[in-house]
Amino acid sequence: MATLNWPGRRRRVGLRADRKTMALAALAGTAVASFVGAEVGRVWKRGSAPVPADADNVMEAAGTATRETMEIALEGFRVSPKRDRTLLNLLASFSGMVLFVRSTTGIIRWRGEFGPFRSVRAGGRHVHHFVPGIGLMMIAGGASILSKDEKKDQWLAIPFGLGAGLTLDESALLLQLEDVYWSEEGIVSVQISLAAAALLASLGLASRIVRRGESRVLDTASTTAGSN
Repeated sequence: MATLNWPGRRRRVGLRADRKTMALAALAGTAVASFVGAEVGRVWKRGSAPVPADADNVMEAAGTATRETMEIALEGFRVSPKRDRTLLNLLASFSGMVLFVRSTTGIIRWRGEFGPFRSVRAGGRHVHHFVPGIGLMMIAGGASILSKDEKKDQWLAIPFGLGAGLTLDESALLLQLEDVYWSEEGIVSVQISLAAAALLASLGLASRIVRRGESRVLDTASTTAGSN
């Protein structure tokens, strides 16, 4: 994994999170938590786990509800529309990569390497991780365009999301056209990544709400038309 190579690399330079960054972090966290919490709460009400008011052991009941939610999620993923599976894969791969690359580059910054990951140089130039990120997105996007099988899009969303995570993690560098990853200006990358994660999670939640309303309205209209 590539890290940034600038003078004083081992000197501590903090990325001070301002109010805007904290607000974006809260928005992203709330969106993701709402997306997950809505499902767990729904299963808790309808599943085998007793509701908190009736449970002798709330933690055990929560564990049962969470386990049933995971089982339902796997089955739901299997039977859900392709667009929903694609969006979920994109969100998971993007968010996972952003967390992974931020953690990994931080460890490499202080230790010089992290397992197989370390600073990469080619032709005397440092290779930033947005380079393979852009490559991944281009390959995944091109494969999606050229493929005649739309079912592959849900799986191509995974490398696309990984590439997007690698790229947006260095978006401040691309905007500033200089190495600002660990500087105060580099906080822009964190803000953009959080905003993207919040947007993807919100789209997933909004899609679920719209589908539920669509089902009620159209089913009701169909039933009414049939009775007439």
